[in-house]
Amino acid sequence: MPKPLGRRAALALPALLAAPAVHAQGSTQGFPQRNITVLVPSAPGGTLDALARFFAQAMAPGLGRNVLVENVSGAGGLVGMQRLARSEADGHTLAFGNMGIMATGFALTPDSGFDPRRDMAPVSMVADVPMVLATSPRGTLRSLPELMAHIRDKGERATFGTAGVGTTSHLAPAYLMHLAGLKGTLVSYRGSGPAMNDLAAGVVDAVIDQTVTMIPAHRGGTAHAVAVSAPARIPQLPDVPTFAEAGRPDFDLVIWNGFAAPAATPPALLARLHEALEAALLDPVLQGRMVELASTVPAPAQRGPAAMRQRIAADIAKWTAIVRDAGLGRE
Repeated sequence: MPKPLGRRAALALPALLAAPAVHAQGSTQGFPQRNITVLVPSAPGGTLDALARFFAQAMAPGLGRNVLVENVSGAGGLVGMQRLARSEADGHTLAFGNMGIMATGFALTPDSGFDPRRDMAPVSMVADVPMVLATSPRGTLRSLPELMAHIRDKGERATFGTAGVGTTSHLAPAYLMHLAGLKGTLVSYRGSGPAMNDLAAGVVDAVIDQTVTMIPAHRGGTAHAVAVSAPARIPQLPDVPTFAEAGRPDFDLVIWNGFAAPAATPPALLARLHEALEAALLDPVLQGRMVELASTVPAPAQRGPAAMRQRIAADIAKWTAIVRDAGLGRE
């Protein structure tokens, strides 16, 4: 004869039996049950890290839990995204990435084993950020034409620091040099933070990264901004010309950034997380930080799981064609 359940076990049993049904139905009842972890697939100190921490702080009140940021760098963001793909699809683990890590990186390295269309569930795009080309403050290059002339003269001895193969800071200089018919060397790091450190030290000639990283670096004297990929000059860097003004109107890259969950995350949990992000976007502190760093919020029609999924598919198709036609790829 089975042994009778103790009182505590008997009381706990209905909840244990109900829990799988709740998740199976995609209910958000009781969610989140613990703190949320946001994986940042790059080293500390770069654009993704800064934006992720801003959003983590702003999301927490709406979720009623702490939102913790964990840096998981390596392989141009691939290590972090693979970690996301292996995580439990219960809404408690997210990744914060950008166009490079969540879309165009796949166009550059389709054999990486991670397909963003298959291996993650988009939550929402939350920030559009222009890119800035900066040269080392220890060098003598002070304009885009001077940098282009330097690459033309030095060839592969001219160097761009990047956050890793497949990232936007890899794609951007590769595309710029293709447009100019030039060939330099792309030096990969474990994130934009280490690349910026070597730019400040004069180890590499230039870096192209988002304004979130570049504005503080330019103001702090650790980088010298020479061009910005916005349609017009930005108030935060009023003396820095656009790429069009600097002679390259064909270079136009504004980078989207967003959140994703493991692929099997129930739609109801994705909707709840999107709701928390929408509330975070109303936070005046977050709004102020985004303005300071020339970051803008995508239009409402561009936010949410469906819109982000469509954008990822479109960017992969677009940049797969560019990579093929331009002969880009692994450098």
